[in-house]
Amino acid sequence: MHMENTPKRRQSISLTSVADGLENMGAELLESLEEGRTPGNVSSPAEAGDSWTESRPEPFSRWRSLRPALRAQRFCQEHTQLFRWICASLLCTAFAAFLLTASLLDFQRALALFVLTCVGLTVLAHSLLKKLLGPRLLRCIEPLGHYRLGLWFERALALSAFLGLVLWLVLDTSRRPEQLVSFAGICVLVSLLFACSKHHRSVSWRTVSWGLGLQFALGVFVIRTEPGFIAFQWMGKQIQVFLSYTDAGSSFVFGEAMVKGVFAFQVLPIVVFFSCVMSVLYYVGLMQWVIQKISWLMRATMDTTATETLSVAGNIFVSQIDAASLIAASVMAAPCALALSKLAYPEVAESKFKSAEGVKLTGGRDAQNLLEAASSGAAVSVQLVGNIGANLIAFLALLAFVNAALSWLGAMVGAQELSFQLICSYALRPVAFLMGVAWEDCPVVAELLGIKLFLNEFVAYQELSRYKQRRLAGVEEWVGGKKQWISVRAEILTTFALCGFANFSSIGIMLGGLTSMAPQRKSDFSRIVLRALCTGTCVSLANACVAGILYMPRGAVADCTALLNTTVSSSSFEVYQCCHEAFQSPSPEVSREALDVCCRFYNHTICA
Repeated sequence: MHMENTPKRRQSISLTSVADGLENMGAELLESLEEGRTPGNVSSPAEAGDSWTESRPEPFSRWRSLRPALRAQRFCQEHTQLFRWICASLLCTAFAAFLLTASLLDFQRALALFVLTCVGLTVLAHSLLKKLLGPRLLRCIEPLGHYRLGLWFERALALSAFLGLVLWLVLDTSRRPEQLVSFAGICVLVSLLFACSKHHRSVSWRTVSWGLGLQFALGVFVIRTEPGFIAFQWMGKQIQVFLSYTDAGSSFVFGEAMVKGVFAFQVLPIVVFFSCVMSVLYYVGLMQWVIQKISWLMRATMDTTATETLSVAGNIFVSQIDAASLIAASVMAAPCALALSKLAYPEVAESKFKSAEGVKLTGGRDAQNLLEAASSGAAVSVQLVGNIGANLIAFLALLAFVNAALSWLGAMVGAQELSFQLICSYALRPVAFLMGVAWEDCPVVAELLGIKLFLNEFVAYQELSRYKQRRLAGVEEWVGGKKQWISVRAEILTTFALCGFANFSSIGIMLGGLTSMAPQRKSDFSRIVLRALCTGTCVSLANACVAGILYMPRGAVADCTALLNTTVSSSSFEVYQCCHEAFQSPSPEVSREALDVCCRFYNHTICA
């Protein structure tokens, strides 16, 4: 092949030649010292005889004095490597013996350690196989990278996915028709974002389709498959236990009574603890590896740039009840966020960061050691905690003022109960319905969506937890014309819908953070921040719609006859369901004593 002999190429060749020459000179130097020759001399003392002794140069004594040091250094390097291998082998053997003993004694108690060990072994095996077989696999896959073959493969895959989705909707929604409403909700969200898109003709439908497809696939794994459901339930419990360790530090600083009763001392310290842990994980390099693997999958399928994919993958681990649903929502939101952002604001020019070359995550080595990394992470979180606390104080005070003003105005026309929450329950009721929420639960869900959008997710989740606690306590569904709790399906869909940072109180935080990184683009950030807010809200709603399509009731149905015919000391959700069923259609199987038990907890005409 003819190569152009440009000055740049000649310079590269000359630099390569110089580097090779220096490397060869270094090798000759070490060989000459080992053989007892001076550098540049081809003869050894045995070959030259007495003449060599008489004519040897004076500097040779200095070279000869270096030989023991070089040999000692090589000896130390070899034995240090051997010592490391021995220590690693002993530690691995001891850990394997410990894991085996713990598993034999109580496998359920050792399950977390077993899972972490499997993850570590998988990572090591992946690295080893990539190093040994990576180049060979790339050579095998290279013929498959043909443009036409890849195009036909993508078309076949898209057709299969479309037919699979249609078949799914036909077979699965025949038992639960409300799932069709959630599917219609996704279609409405995509249509609205496309109608408001900045550049309609530049939308990459491959990115949008792959993003929504990955979101749906993750949802199927998390919600429908038994291994995925159990895995995320287990992860949720472990994270709840892990975050509960925050109470140790909070109780010491603020007192146990303050931690249990005050929101700021109960929730905000979790941000400090979480930031500290993430800083440590970045320091050891674990988070970089996980984020890069997740971003590689989305970049390979969705054809997005390296920078935006890394950013979205990293946001999985920095988002703000039901821990398993929150984890699932955070993971599912990553591909959906890329898809809908490309739909609302598509690119019109080739990005400078299309490939991953030159785009690297920081090594997390700004800190000198692990303790400094932990301390720095805690210190960095102080500003975030301050921003959250200040926004909560300001917006809750503003909400109280707005509600007072609305109540004053409503009293003039006989609507004393007029409030911001009441307006949201009407204005956002169609949105809640499109998520797949039952119509009787829509006012409550719409109110929570409004709180999340105009205040923040902390307040909304706190309100949702109150509704959930009342349901679990077996409180009557309607008290004084006001709904006291919502169904389990509505709770889960609301948990997905509230999981996100898209709200008006966070605009200042986001603008401040982005402007500090790129001050010259402050006007650009300010111009698109409302579009980003709407897109982020749609991502959360799309998550809830996917959960609505895939949701199916889990858990055994309570045996009402056995439950009501036993001694019941307190109400619960199961007791309420059974009593409600007994009140609606009394059966001979339900004794008068069982009805008396229900009448102790709930008022009904049958109790008179």
